[in-house]
Amino acid sequence: MRVLVTGATGFIGSSVTAELIGAGHQVLGLARSDASAVALAAAGAEVVRGTIEDLDILRTTAAECDGVVHLAFHHDLSQHEAAARAELAAIETFGDVLAGTDRPLVVASGGPVGTEQDTLPASGSPRIAGARAALALAERGVRSSIVRLAPTVHDADTCGMVQQLIGTARQRGFSGYLGDGANRWPSVHRLDAARLFRLALEHAPAGTVLHGVGEEGVPLREIAEAIGRHLDVPVKAVTAEDAAAHFGFLARILGNDMPASNALTRELLDWQPVHPGLLQDLDQGRYFA
Repeated sequence: MRVLVTGATGFIGSSVTAELIGAGHQVLGLARSDASAVALAAAGAEVVRGTIEDLDILRTTAAECDGVVHLAFHHDLSQHEAAARAELAAIETFGDVLAGTDRPLVVASGGPVGTEQDTLPASGSPRIAGARAALALAERGVRSSIVRLAPTVHDADTCGMVQQLIGTARQRGFSGYLGDGANRWPSVHRLDAARLFRLALEHAPAGTVLHGVGEEGVPLREIAEAIGRHLDVPVKAVTAEDAAAHFGFLARILGNDMPASNALTRELLDWQPVHPGLLQDLDQGRYFA
C-alpha cells in the first residue's frame, strides 16, 4: 500500500514507519521540520512537508494514498483542547477524502479502558471526539479503526511518564507512589504497538476499536520500587494531600486504576506482544543513565 503517516518521526511513529516499510508498504510521512524531513528520508519514506493543521495538504496527499495512519498530536497539556480540535479537523478531512472507498484509516487514540467493547464517557478527554469521529466513518465507507494506546509506551531507553517519576525521585530523595500503590497502569512496548498499527491498516474491519496494550496493568508501587532500586533511594507512599506538591502535573493521573484488556485485539488480528514489559525495560538500567 501507499500510506500517509502523520506523526511519522515521533517516538511511536518512527517505529510505525519502519514497520510499514519493512512489510513492503510505501510510506509518505508528514514532516513539519527540516529535521523530521531528513529523518524520514533516511528511513526510506517519501517526505510531505506540512502539519496536521494544513488541511489542504492532508486532503491532497490522502487522495493519492491507499490508506492513512494518523499518529500526530501536540502533547502540550496547556494546549490540549486546541490540539484535540486540530486532530478532529484532520480526521474529518481524511474522512471526506476516503468516504466510499473502503480504504483504511487508523487513528491513534489515548486511554484504553476495560475491554475494547467499553466506551469512554462523553465528559472525558477532548480527544474522544476525534476517536468517535473516526469510528463513525465506517458508516461512510471508510475502513476506519482506532488504536487506544496504553499511557505507558516504552522501550529500553525511554518512557515519558516513568522518566518524570525518576526525575522526581532524584529531586525528592525517595521514590514515591500514591496511597498503597496498587493502582495499575497498562503499558506496551513501542515495537509491539507499531506492529499493531500495521495489522490494523492491513486487516482491521471498519469501525474496530483496538487496544495497544501489552501488559494489562503494572502496579504503580512496582514501578516505584524499580526506580528506588536503581537510584538506591527509599520507596515511600505519598498521601493524596501531598500528591500535587510531590508529583506536579502527574498527580492528576497517577492515582487512577485503569487496567485494560487486549484479548479481543489479539483474537481479531492475531497480535501477540513479544517485546519486554515495562519493568524488564526499567531493569536494563538505561533509563537511569
